[in-house]
Amino acid sequence: MDPTTDSDASILWQDVQTLLAERSIPAANLAMIKSCNAVSFDGDVLTISTNMGFAQKKIKQQAPLIEECLEQAAFQPVRLEVVLAHDKAPSAIDTNTEMTREEIRRINQAERERAHARAAEARPAPEARSSRPEEKSSFENEEVSTADSKLTFDRFVAGDENMLAYEAAKQVANGENKSYNPLFIYGKSGLGKTHLLRAIQNYIVENDPSRLCVYRTSTEFINDYVEAMKNDQASAGAVLARDYQNVDVLIIDDIQNMSRAARTIEFFFDTFNALASKDKQIVLAADRAPSQLGMGDSKFDERETSRMDSGVTVSVQVPDYELKLKLINNFYERMKLDAEAEHIKGLSANISDEMRRLMAERAGTNIRVIEGFVQTCLMTAHGKESSGEELSREDVIRISQAKWPSGQKIMTIEQIQKAVETYYDVAHSDLVGSKRNKELMEPRHVGIWLTRELTDNTLADIGKKFGGRSHATVKHSIYWVEKTMKEDRIFQDKVQTLKDNITDSS
Repeated sequence: MDPTTDSDASILWQDVQTLLAERSIPAANLAMIKSCNAVSFDGDVLTISTNMGFAQKKIKQQAPLIEECLEQAAFQPVRLEVVLAHDKAPSAIDTNTEMTREEIRRINQAERERAHARAAEARPAPEARSSRPEEKSSFENEEVSTADSKLTFDRFVAGDENMLAYEAAKQVANGENKSYNPLFIYGKSGLGKTHLLRAIQNYIVENDPSRLCVYRTSTEFINDYVEAMKNDQASAGAVLARDYQNVDVLIIDDIQNMSRAARTIEFFFDTFNALASKDKQIVLAADRAPSQLGMGDSKFDERETSRMDSGVTVSVQVPDYELKLKLINNFYERMKLDAEAEHIKGLSANISDEMRRLMAERAGTNIRVIEGFVQTCLMTAHGKESSGEELSREDVIRISQAKWPSGQKIMTIEQIQKAVETYYDVAHSDLVGSKRNKELMEPRHVGIWLTRELTDNTLADIGKKFGGRSHATVKHSIYWVEKTMKEDRIFQDKVQTLKDNITDSS
């Protein structure tokens, strides 16, 4: 390729990304776009490439908007072409094989033992390690618990709400795509973030044990740091730093829980920068996007949150009916197979397709709770089968009501306003005031919508509490939120998270 053309393509693509960011498009869509590479620009067509078929499909759907920005940046009409990159075919993550599971397990175990033996032969004595901090990490690929070992890619249920995160996690696991660094996955609790992080770890342990992968929750990471600092040996902190800075893949889960540990944050970003400089992989997960981690009294500053957002940031969103049905069918089949293999009684019953569809209709959005819901339904079905009955519609409704109570908690407008102000980091006077800048309009609209949803106040009462706004203005805010939620699943997820935070804390 002509170097000038290559340079023009890259510059044009960077300009387009800047223009798209100003359009306030959903974060997940922008992340997909940023993950693409500019291939060529011939004056009429800009060709970009992606490693993921799902991203190619979604970006093609947004081609009209992107081509608007292309024309703005190039001062002429430009057509967008999105191609799949084939220069580095990622290693397939496939569970279909003619070998038995036991044969695969023995082969992988033997490979792990050989890798550990090689590492042990190369590792110096403890005295030498403490005096030579530049040596390799003394961490080893850890044996994963039985429960966590089941969190694999082939057991993950993928749908539109989590497909980008799923594809990105697979690319990180097989080590082929170095551009997904750091990989930051965010979403409310119970949507599968930990499953994806453990799947990365399990894949590496099973398929590439020579890569040293360390998984930590933020609490465990904090404890490692605190214990090292309490150690009487002056070198303990340096040894811990060396160990973390010499892993191949570092995975930190629930990093939002680190937000008030200022010294641990400093230690983490020293580790982060050291790993990044060596082109080592970092994977992070949180309940909110990186830009939101620095809000309120958090000790994360803008430099640190932007560092976490410098790679590929993807969200997992609340499941819709189709994904919930897919999850329920998957859990149902898996539980029955596992129960048979592990000789567990009480989970061998049959649940009809009709009842599973009803389960999907009645289920909430937390995937962990959905899994428990399926197990309870299976146990109930087993008990009824023993007396010649089947799981009924009434049984499903009763179990779902126990899992997801419908009782509305009583709360005040002031409680809702306080939660919105904290979440968006805005002052009360701005939330209810007359300013109309973009940064205030969203929290104001959301606050009004949540008040309508969670209280029995009239629209007139809501308007009075939000700065004396008219009935028509309140209706406009409600319409705006409902319309935006239908068009933007990232926004819908944000509003649902805020709603859950309010109802859980009241």
